[in-house]
Amino acid sequence: MSQPFNVVFMGTPDFAVPALKSLNEYGCQVSLVVTQPDKPKGRGRKLTPPPVKVAASALGFPVIQPESVKTDAFYHQISKIAPDLMVVVAFGHVLPKKILEIPTYGAINIHASLLPKYRGPAPIQWAIINGETETGVTTMLMDKGLDTGEILLTLKTSIRPDDTAATLHDRLALDGAEVLKNTLKGLESQSIHPVSQQHALATYASMLTKKDGRIDWALSARKIEQFIRGMTPWPGAFTFYGEKRLKIFKAAIKPMNTSEEPGKIIEGFSNELRIATGDGVLLITEIQGSSGKRLNISDFLRGCHIPVGTVFT
Repeated sequence: MSQPFNVVFMGTPDFAVPALKSLNEYGCQVSLVVTQPDKPKGRGRKLTPPPVKVAASALGFPVIQPESVKTDAFYHQISKIAPDLMVVVAFGHVLPKKILEIPTYGAINIHASLLPKYRGPAPIQWAIINGETETGVTTMLMDKGLDTGEILLTLKTSIRPDDTAATLHDRLALDGAEVLKNTLKGLESQSIHPVSQQHALATYASMLTKKDGRIDWALSARKIEQFIRGMTPWPGAFTFYGEKRLKIFKAAIKPMNTSEEPGKIIEGFSNELRIATGDGVLLITEIQGSSGKRLNISDFLRGCHIPVGTVFT
């Protein structure tokens, strides 16, 4: 097209920021940025703007923060802009069908998985938890379903053995910006042909809550190690030592067998914490007590001795 794309962007967290910046770099006319309302954060519960609002303001884009996207006022505001495209990245609201039908070329979503695998709100965490070796990002045309729209482009990446949800998140956010640029190029050149998803192959990445971080020691050492990485930094993997809640940040698989019950602390070096699992032994390498800071295990054990035979629950 001879004119730059007229775009309405919708997104909220850090993950969406590189995509917003890529629209600016590509030369799009970003007529409006829609994001969630400011929310109280931290111990002081100070009202804090979402990362997308901060980035959009720095770029000089107009920003609105509606409580609802289902009002007539919101519909008319978007209609008046008459966007060529809407770009939606981790927005946090389900958009009504009539909103999706406003842009000339449709609404594009960036999703952090290789669809149709890991539809839903937590694809990054679940890919690591489930031991996947590969994931990626997908651009798709949004429809009324949840991550069910036609696929435009995908970009694959390996999941590294030491990846946490945090490191993979940051890499996929940049990949999402890259695949968005390539999607815009393809739309301009008419070289992209949307492809329907193979719905029979779909899997779902359910939302995680704080309670989901509790470690099940009956799982294998490998599965628990993957679980810890997938839960870091949020909601965080944890276990209980008596009444004390311990947060586990890093662990390693110890190549040895044990017949001890899962969760039981077994004999090791003085600076080690070896735990029996349902299959194998796990070494805890970074930990945080219920009141304290994140420490490597040797520093933690100097201040908190945990006897052999203790059972984590």
